[in-house]
Amino acid sequence: MVNVVFLHPDLGIGGAERLVVDAALALRSKGCNVQIWTAHYDPDHCFSETKDPDLHIVCVGDWLPTSICGYFHALCAYIRMVYVALYLIFFSGVEFDVVFCDQVSACIPVIRLTRRKKKVLFYCHFPDQLLTARSSFLKRLYRAPIDRLEEFTTGMADCVVVNSQFTAGVFKHTFKSLSSVHTDVLYPSLNFSTFDTEPAELGGLVPAEKSSVFLSINRYERKKNLPLALEALKDLQGRLSGDEWKKVHLVMAGGYDERVPENVDHYKELKDLSTKLGLSDSVTFLRSFSDEQKVSLLHHCTCVLYTPSNEHFGIVPVEAMYMRCPVIAVNSGGPLESIADGETGFLCDPQPACFAEAMEKFVKDPGQRLGMGEAGRERVLKLFSLDAFSEQLYQYICKLTE
Repeated sequence: MVNVVFLHPDLGIGGAERLVVDAALALRSKGCNVQIWTAHYDPDHCFSETKDPDLHIVCVGDWLPTSICGYFHALCAYIRMVYVALYLIFFSGVEFDVVFCDQVSACIPVIRLTRRKKKVLFYCHFPDQLLTARSSFLKRLYRAPIDRLEEFTTGMADCVVVNSQFTAGVFKHTFKSLSSVHTDVLYPSLNFSTFDTEPAELGGLVPAEKSSVFLSINRYERKKNLPLALEALKDLQGRLSGDEWKKVHLVMAGGYDERVPENVDHYKELKDLSTKLGLSDSVTFLRSFSDEQKVSLLHHCTCVLYTPSNEHFGIVPVEAMYMRCPVIAVNSGGPLESIADGETGFLCDPQPACFAEAMEKFVKDPGQRLGMGEAGRERVLKLFSLDAFSEQLYQYICKLTE
């Protein structure tokens, strides 16, 4: 039996966390012994599968700060993950053959301190250095050694896997010293059993008279460009008759963590924007929803609006398509690979008018949802099944342990 340890910074409810949980379950289904080690885990803010007593979750180092006076988030994340790795190696007594780590590569040199060399698989969602702005000289000075450390430590992995062809290209362009490093694409998958449950009613989340329900699912972060959904809804209002508009509603559902100031601030910004645009009665805001609520929303909604630009992959469009729900997304990044434009949804420029034009089609022709929904389901079953994901990931582990 192969022993695999996952190292992940914060086991919350984002796309990276969904990937880690699915990967752990996939390898466990292949007979591997798996554990997930993290610097933060909250049973009230997590995916339901992590509450399974058979999936061993270990949280250490949560006493370390996540920032210093609201700054130095990256530095603190590196320190926390180095601590997790040190604890795993020197104090836990846990035996393992392979480490699966993602997001923070700084822990890889620590893994090399073991007496018997352990293999490391690094899953690159996106280069961390591209996820932050450098608006000042001090910020550039602060990030310079962190960026170099990220590139150097990423190159220490025995196997590097990325989540899309888009990310593979960005990886090569960003980490120029790693041009000789081969990167395989392992698309994130869905655990279909989560979505095959009987969907519940919306339970008052959406007024009963609303028949054209649009859904946005993303964390409350500014980089997700969530104002685009609200501005597109306002543009859509001007394209519809009064009777048509009365049937339209938007649900803004997002991951929300009170520990993260940006989540708190951006949620308020979006509420204020909704009021400013005169859309308060046509929008429902939902924070940190459950898996059951997500399944229900995807089942009952007309279409999903996916607003981030240059998204690394984006699991939400795949979830929506599996639930036979078309997707309107920005025509860049991962959605170019997951969505078939004109067949399972629409790929648009990140402009309110472009999104509104696509939204109008579903309002004017409700039957379009059915055809695109079926096409989306077939696409997910073909390209993003858990079986295919599990087998590909297991083969990486087998090669590393040969």
